[in-house]
This record gives sequence, C-alpha cells and structure tokens, in this order.
Amino acid sequence: MRYLTMAWLVHYGSYLNFFSHHIMLDRLDRELRFEQTALNLRAYRQELLASNIANADTPYFKAKDIDFKNALENVMANRGDNSIELSRTSPAHIAGQGTGLLESQLKYRTEYQGAVDGNTVNIDVERGAFAENSIHMEAMLTFIKGSLKDIQTAIQGQ
Repeated sequence: MRYLTMAWLVHYGSYLNFFSHHIMLDRLDRELRFEQTALNLRAYRQELLASNIANADTPYFKAKDIDFKNALENVMANRGDNSIELSRTSPAHIAGQGTGLLESQLKYRTEYQGAVDGNTVNIDVERGAFAENSIHMEAMLTFIKGSLKDIQTAIQGQ
C-alpha cells in the first residue's frame, strides 16, 4: 500500500508541475500579447511601405498604408474573427476567400501631387514613414527584451 501511495504522489506531483508550467506559460502569453500584436502590425506596415517604395515607378500603382492606432485597437478588441467572409446572394455563386483582419485595415494613401502615370507613391513620404516605423519596431523590440529579462530575473530569483 505504501508503494501505491508513493506512486500516486509522484504522479500527482508531476501533474501539478505540468499544470503550474501551463498556467505560467498562459500568463506570459497574456502579458506579452499586446507587444506581440503591435509588433506584428508594425511588421505588416513595414511590408506595405517597402512595397510602396518598390513600386514608386510602376504606372497606376496606388500607395497603401494602415492607420496603426486604429488597426491595433481593432485587433486588440478582437473585432470580428481573423477573416472577413464574402457574402453570397445566390447558391450558384462561387464561395470567395475573405480577407484577413489586417488586410481589412488597408487604406489608400492620399495623393500629395498627382502624377501623369497615375502613381500615388510619394517617395519622400514613404521613406519617412518607413524610417519612423523602423524606429518604433526597434523600440518595441528593446522593450520586449527588457520585459523578458525582468521575467527571467524573477524566475531565477536574483
């Protein structure tokens, strides 16, 4: 009977250890969810700005961007699910793929000066936005690194 009790305690102890690690990981995920979401949005914006710069000489290309603040608020408020589905008015219609939540935040940049070829990319504006977004990304990475270092210090008890 004593061995059964010890085996049960070992099993129960490993269950508690797993459960406490699971709770800790969930808590870390919750603590860093805002930073993760904001960093993903910054990376998406960086891709958009890079695309605008790359297409500066493409006729009829329309510069795109997102309003970072509104996009972050929408994503953090979990407005909608991860995709926006297209509606069908008839069963004969082909089901379409919806766009993702980030793609639904896309806006066309307003023209500062019209171009003969219909391109709306202002290279100076795009480069400035790209540099500003890069600085924000670097600051966020520094902040996340500091947060993880604080968590590591708390875990190690130093």
